Formats: sequence, structure tokens, C-alpha cells
Amino acid sequence: MEAGASRKSATDWAALMACAQRGDRAAYTALLHDIVPYLRQVAAAHHRAHSDIEYAVQDILLTLHAIRHTYDPARPFKPWLVAIAKRRIADRLRSQFRRHSRETFLTDEHETFAAPETNLIEQESEAKRLRDAVAQLPEGQRQAVVMLKLEEKSLAETAAATGLSVTALKVSSHRALKNLRKLLEKA
Repeated sequence: MEAGASRKSATDWAALMACAQRGDRAAYTALLHDIVPYLRQVAAAHHRAHSDIEYAVQDILLTLHAIRHTYDPARPFKPWLVAIAKRRIADRLRSQFRRHSRETFLTDEHETFAAPETNLIEQESEAKRLRDAVAQLPEGQRQAVVMLKLEEKSLAETAAATGLSVTALKVSSHRALKNLRKLLEKA
């Protein structure tokens, strides 16, 4: 596209937006149709996947629609549009980065067997590891874990049964869980 043609289309966009602000639906529709290819180019500079580009364009168009009343017809349209586009693209990239940093891609190790009986073997071995780890805990910690976590008794019930205070049970339970993590990591 030549520089003159680019300037002409930007001027046309400004005129279309001014008409759209006055309620001209046809001008608004024409403006949206005209700017979509340009917005795709802007989005393509930051995204690789076609779907990401299209989502970015839709996001920009939705934002443009929501804030179209803020455009000042006395000012150039294209810089206003580019500022909106870059902000929305930056927001989208930040969101993708946060989402990807929390995601874990599955590997063959994550696969399980479809037959329920094959999973029972794995569950039984995990249960045995847990029982063995609980058995290695000191008596007070073992009592706290068994009664509070495995038997799901309340703190008051466990305190009455063991003769320990609620605070002592909380401390024992916390220490027991910390020790269990260490024991299970070793195994």
C-alpha cells in the first residue's frame, strides 16, 4: 500500500468514525469492515497462531465499540486505533503468559489405564506408602493424623479422647503433615 493511499484510508477512517459518532450505522459498519485487515496486520506482528490473531482482532473491535465515544474527531484516528490495539494485544499476551506459566503439559507419565482394575494396583501401593509413613511418625503426631485426618474427628472429640489441648493437637497435626511430606518424598 502506498503512503498516500494509507493516509487517505486513515483520513477516510476518521471521517467514518465521526459519522458513526453522530449515529450513522452505515458509516460505522463501513469503518469496521475497513479496519479489520489493518488490525489483523497489527495483531499478526505479535501473535503466530491464526486463532490468536482473530481473538485479538475481536478483542480490539469490542474495545473500540465500547469506547468509540471517546474518539475526538479533531485528532487523527489511526494513532488512537493503534493505541487501543496495542493495549489490548499487550493485555492478551500478559494473560497468555500467566495461563501458560500455570499449565503443565501432559506426558506419558500422566497416562493411566482405562481398566479400573489396573488403577487399583497403583492406588493400593500409594495407600501402603501412606500407611508406612504414618506408622513412622511419633505417637502424638500419629494420633493427631489418624483421628483428625483419617477418622475425620473434630478437634474437640480428639482432645477429649487424647487428653491433649486443641492447640497441642493443631501443632501435632501440622508437624505430622510436614513430616509425612518429607517421608513420602524420600520413598
